[in-house]
Amino acid sequence: MDTNTWIVVLVVAAVLAAALAAAVVLLLRLVRTRRDLRRAGLPTGPRWVFWGAVAYVVLPTDLLPDPAYFDDIAVLLLALRSMRSSADPSALK
Repeated sequence: MDTNTWIVVLVVAAVLAAALAAAVVLLLRLVRTRRDLRRAGLPTGPRWVFWGAVAYVVLPTDLLPDPAYFDDIAVLLLALRSMRSSADPSALK
């Protein structure tokens, strides 16, 4: 392989690694948010939102068959938004 091919491979690998890291960070944030809301005695929304998002990230099936984790990131962000909106905004302050 020539130098340009290696550069393309390294750039693609870096983008995929960054997307995977973002998905892992969001998954951890989702788990921490649920734990914090439950400790505070606040509702965490429907249980299927949390477990559905976790299962979507962990299971190998995807809505968008791509090597990146962009759809996983979107599912995690929607779950975070749903969980936070189910809690009373004045109780979070």
